[in-house]
Amino acid sequence: MAVETLSSHRCFGGTLSICQHESVSTGTPMRFSIFIPEGKGPFPAVTFLAGLTCTEENFTTKAGAYRYASELGLAIIAPDTSPRGSGVADDEAYDLGQGAGFYIDATEKPWAPHFRMESYIIRDLAAVVRDRFPVDGNRQSICGHSMGGHGALTLALKYPEHFRSVSAFAPIVSPTRCPWGEKAFTAYLGSDRSAWAAHDASALMMSGGAVGHFDDILIDQGLADTFLENQLKPELFEEACKLAKQKLTLRRQEGYDHSYYFIQSFIGDHLAFHAQRLRG
Repeated sequence: MAVETLSSHRCFGGTLSICQHESVSTGTPMRFSIFIPEGKGPFPAVTFLAGLTCTEENFTTKAGAYRYASELGLAIIAPDTSPRGSGVADDEAYDLGQGAGFYIDATEKPWAPHFRMESYIIRDLAAVVRDRFPVDGNRQSICGHSMGGHGALTLALKYPEHFRSVSAFAPIVSPTRCPWGEKAFTAYLGSDRSAWAAHDASALMMSGGAVGHFDDILIDQGLADTFLENQLKPELFEEACKLAKQKLTLRRQEGYDHSYYFIQSFIGDHLAFHAQRLRG
């Protein structure tokens, strides 16, 4: 699969590249950024999934992650949040359509032909990175923010064989029980709520499929986050982990909001968490 490098930058001794390739899953060009640290690979890698309205640029330019990644010897991949283009379905609202893929494979019209972000992350992106960059396909972790935190948790729980660790910032932990998720799932998956549980981290945890695979799950949640009570509801995942006997480190951070200032403040902790589990 051909990859076009749109730009490349020296960064903390390593190289940060913005890339584009054709995706079989979405049927569109897709962009991602990738940081490769200095030295000889293959390197363990963390994939970061961004939230609503974001592209591959938000984490890349705002998270302040690459100094830590360079010190830890980690590659970091940051994909776009949805397919894009004039022939791709969209909506005027910020929480549906382009920029709001929710990391699931849509089954309903007009979304189904292109909105296949679950397959894209697990298949296409993983294959491109493995084949074209000095990244160790057997040492992978995943992290995300908000909608991307939902994606990180659900993909890790559905495909535990792909990831050694998972963490999240302010994730949507139960999209079947919040307005963002209910709106997106109705559009992408239809009105039959029985199909939604496969994309709900709290429900997946209760099903027990991946329990025991991860020695710990790390979540940071800001207590000044305006979405905390209505959309994010971390207590639902906390209770699911308790019932499933899955260790969870849920850190409630006083005064922090939903922004990338919050992510900047704790991204070093998350990368260290993953690096520890990716060694060896």
